[in-house]
Amino acid sequence: MSAGEVKSKIRREVWSTLTDKGVLGFPFKAFGRIPNFRGSERAATLLCASNEFKLAAVVKVNPDSPQRMVRKRCLEEGKTLIMPTPRMRQGFLLIDPKRVGDASEASSISGAFRMGELVHPRELPQIDLLVFGSVAVAPDGARIGKGEGYAELEYAILRHFGKVSSQTPIFTTVHPLQVVDRIPLEEFDVCLDSYFTPESRFNAQGMRSRPRGIIWRLLPEKKLREIPLLQELAKEEGVQTHVDHTTRL
Repeated sequence: MSAGEVKSKIRREVWSTLTDKGVLGFPFKAFGRIPNFRGSERAATLLCASNEFKLAAVVKVNPDSPQRMVRKRCLEEGKTLIMPTPRMRQGFLLIDPKRVGDASEASSISGAFRMGELVHPRELPQIDLLVFGSVAVAPDGARIGKGEGYAELEYAILRHFGKVSSQTPIFTTVHPLQVVDRIPLEEFDVCLDSYFTPESRFNAQGMRSRPRGIIWRLLPEKKLREIPLLQELAKEEGVQTHVDHTTRL
């Protein structure tokens, strides 16, 4: 099997296991999602107790359910929160804790749109910590998401604009049943420094694979059509595509 086929198999197995074992959290759906799980708040609490989180002034957190507590804690502790918009269609949201009344509400997707502001990645502050959502992780730091590549694209875009570096720590929170022995790595994959379960922190034991920016030759045309920001960057970089760069979907 190819690396992509192995990853798809792992996703299906993890989604099935979480469902069969009855460990899903709200909204109690796994397939096609970054699955929420029982104990996600405890895992978030451990992540937020880390020195990396305590020292971070600006944190980028994915918009999925299992990491909502991390987003809430960012705002409660006065940290600037960066959230990618769903499917990256509108780029990134910046939520300033000084302008937020209810951190719980602002940590939701709808609340972040109301209380945050859409910011071009060029204008974002330097990011001190990245938090990803994951479907599965491996002890060497490899991870997979839903299979659509948005976390990898977010990272590549932030690297392109110099908002993160190869040394910026990357964390995730998962249920123990989401930990697998091995995940094959591809050129565009972004490895973790640590993952947190409800019980403990686990530091990655392998070499960190992280792209330096957008790998245009591996980018599907469909993504270019879906994400206006990529169309803009392709035009700036002089990348030859079949997409009309004036289109805004």
